[in-house]
Amino acid sequence: MRIPTLLVLVIAFTSAQADPVIASGKKFAFLGDSITQYGASNTAGYVSLVTAALKLNGIEVETIPAGIAGNTSDDMLARLDADILAKKPDFMTLSCGVNDVLKGAAGVPLERYKANILAIVEKAQAAGVKPIILTATMISENPDEYTNKNLAPYNDFLRELAKDKKLMLADVNAAMLKAVPEAKAASAPRWNKDYYLTCDSIHMGPQGDQLMAEVVLRTLGLTDAQIAKARTAWQDIPKAVSLEFKRQITLREYQAIAERAAKENLSFAEYLDREFQKTLSDAAVSH
Repeated sequence: MRIPTLLVLVIAFTSAQADPVIASGKKFAFLGDSITQYGASNTAGYVSLVTAALKLNGIEVETIPAGIAGNTSDDMLARLDADILAKKPDFMTLSCGVNDVLKGAAGVPLERYKANILAIVEKAQAAGVKPIILTATMISENPDEYTNKNLAPYNDFLRELAKDKKLMLADVNAAMLKAVPEAKAASAPRWNKDYYLTCDSIHMGPQGDQLMAEVVLRTLGLTDAQIAKARTAWQDIPKAVSLEFKRQITLREYQAIAERAAKENLSFAEYLDREFQKTLSDAAVSH
């Protein structure tokens, strides 16, 4: 099966290690918003994919999912002790920034965001937790959208913080910014006619979750071969993609359909709708 271009564009966007920095028996927490919440509750969400990839490569960790929809840095700082530190993880990813910006006046201004993130990092480190910073994912797949322009200084701060404090950085935003135009140019598979990585411009679709997982795995130090092994296994995760008529399919099945659709310049959703309508018409004629 041909691997989509956008799923191999992550090497330059991680602070990769020579060897995996995480080992079996460790506790791995994932702090974030709805992207992380769904990333853990979905069998093919990025949190689930990271955990599965580690296990496949002989690293079994205890996952502590801590994503809550709508959360800002204010919320994550407020619940850090109860949801993360009380559970004594060894590692913690921090994915935060989308809601701080997306909520506008009700969100979190940059300077308060900086203070919140710094407090989260320092409290985690003081408790013996190794933070892994994820840059905030795109808000719309249009890089020129005002929301992405507003998000840019938040991500710039995260990169500077990771550099200054020598933290592991998974630059998901940079990977997305590169992947989207390259996917468009290559007529890569799409979730619907508007989005390649996301299902609604914000939350991850199948390609977005896989991209996020790969960036995190590279940051943890997994090799190309280890990630390729995981990527192959991901394709057969049961009930990975939910369809509107409640049928769930594997990533391999999704990829096959999406590639067929792309050859006809159709999105996954458009292709399914057309084929479903054809089936209904054929059934009506033969009845």
